[in-house]
Amino acid sequence: MSEIAVNQEVTTSPAGEQRESCTFICSRGTLDGAYPALVLAINARRLGMEATVFYTFMGINIIRKGGVDRTQFIPPGVMGAIPGMASVATWMMKKQIDQAGIPTLEEMMDMAQAEGVKFVACRMTIDMMGLKPEDFIDGVEIQTAEDYLKHARHCKINMFT
Repeated sequence: MSEIAVNQEVTTSPAGEQRESCTFICSRGTLDGAYPALVLAINARRLGMEATVFYTFMGINIIRKGGVDRTQFIPPGVMGAIPGMASVATWMMKKQIDQAGIPTLEEMMDMAQAEGVKFVACRMTIDMMGLKPEDFIDGVEIQTAEDYLKHARHCKINMFT
C-alpha cells in the first residue's frame, strides 16, 4: 500500500514560526456569498494560519470601491425574480445580522484586513469586466488563476464558499 504525500504550504512569520496556509474562493457578490469566506478567513488567522480570499466572477464586486454598500441578499428560486424582493430580503437579512450581534459586511472586511487576511482579485475577471486596479479597495492584490493555484496547491485548506 503506497502513501500519497500531501504538500502543505507553510510560511514563516517574522518571529520565525511556521504557519499553515489556507484559501477561500468567493464567486458570489451577495451577502450570503461574502460572509462565509470572511468568517472562515478571519478564524483561520486567529488560529495562526495565513489566509487568502480569492474573489472571482460576481464576488469581485465585494472588493470594489463602494461594493459592500451595493451588496444584497437575493432569495433563491422564484422569490428572487420578483421585482423588489431583493431589497426586502436584504433589509430582512441585515436586520437578522444586526439582531444576532454579527458585524456588518463592511466591519467584517475591515476586521479581515486588520487581522492580515489577504484579498486577491482574479485577473481574468478584471479583464472580462473591464475593471482597473484603481476600482478596488486598498490592499487588494491582483493575480492570475495560475498564480493563485501556485499558492493554493500547497495550502492545507482550500474552500469554495
